Amino acid sequence: MTETDTENIEDLPPSAKLVFKVLEYDGALTQKAIVEESMLSARTVRYALERLEGIGAVSEDVYFADARQNLYELTPSATADPDPDPGAESEPEAERTAADD
Repeated sequence: MTETDTENIEDLPPSAKLVFKVLEYDGALTQKAIVEESMLSARTVRYALERLEGIGAVSEDVYFADARQNLYELTPSATADPDPDPGAESEPEAERTAADD
């Protein structure tokens, strides 16, 4: 497996992260709606969507209101929020306790 095969959200460019957040906040959107919401250029949004699709974070579906457009939404695995550092909350408490003594 190469390094690019294990790419995740943190490894993507800022534009792809912004598109991810727009989809996270607003739900499924067309590319045009993502361009309007993010204020990125259409080409940048296309590239960001390609990168997000490449890592399996975004799925593409037909937009039934206008079949010429696609509807993009986050995949269920992309919206899962695993806790990367479960002990992070207990550290500040330990620091406060030590400082209070």
